[in-house]
Amino acid sequence: MTAGESRRNFLKGAAVGLAGVAVAPMQAFAEPVRVARAGAVKGGVKLGVASYSLRKFSRPEAIAMIKEIGTPYVNIKSFHLPYESTAEEYAAARKDFADAGLQVVGGGTITFQEDTDEDVGKYFEYAKNAGMPLMVVTGAPEIMPRVERFAKQYDIKVAIHNHGPEDKFYPAPADALEVIKDMDPRMGLCIDVGHTTRTGTDVVAAIADAGPRLLDMHIKDLSDLMVRESQVIVGRGKMPIADIFRQLIKMDFQGYVNLEYEINADDPLPGMLESFAYMRGVLAGLGAPSVTVSLG
Repeated sequence: MTAGESRRNFLKGAAVGLAGVAVAPMQAFAEPVRVARAGAVKGGVKLGVASYSLRKFSRPEAIAMIKEIGTPYVNIKSFHLPYESTAEEYAAARKDFADAGLQVVGGGTITFQEDTDEDVGKYFEYAKNAGMPLMVVTGAPEIMPRVERFAKQYDIKVAIHNHGPEDKFYPAPADALEVIKDMDPRMGLCIDVGHTTRTGTDVVAAIADAGPRLLDMHIKDLSDLMVRESQVIVGRGKMPIADIFRQLIKMDFQGYVNLEYEINADDPLPGMLESFAYMRGVLAGLGAPSVTVSLG
């Protein structure tokens, strides 16, 4: 498919998807842009991109696509900044994102494999060198006390990512919450809404139960809330997006809601653009601005 065909298909799909947004009339879609450019985002929701969505593209290509989406927020996957980077490579990556007007809000998912200072410490060094204020992670529960110690030492937040029924440690957010509930406030959750619903969990209730331990989120949509392979463009499935956003607004959630678009890996941009348009429309309908910027 050519770039022109891809864009035409996106526009056709967007027209279909946006027509179904009952909570937000079409004129509302301009509102988040106007509000954000004025710098007023109080009460809004910060929509970002998990760069895993762009895993088949180089860092410059991924940055260009994130700029087209119009969000300044990015959570970096190691595809776009390898763990084994040198000091010069870290500096170059930080400059690439900053020059594009993008803010690195976290990184991951990072897997802690060994309960040793060497293994845990190397990932905190990675996060520090990459300029990440937060790490989205997984790893055995017995490793988390050591992770907590490093989180305090480095002053970097740690958000445990739940991965659904296949995850032997953290299928649902409650499983991760049980492990870190008495730990330092820098230890929290990254709720993945798709993996959460596949456990039969009420995702809105899980967000409410996490409370201040909710540090980060991965957003996606499923046509069947129990089937991983049913992921679709956000707004075309059954995920209760409006209810999720209502709960985040009620909680005054200060973290980031990062789109993790795992389908159409060879040509993800059209679906990501439509997903963002839908989410911004929902937020506009709820009277809550999203952060949208012109990153020319």
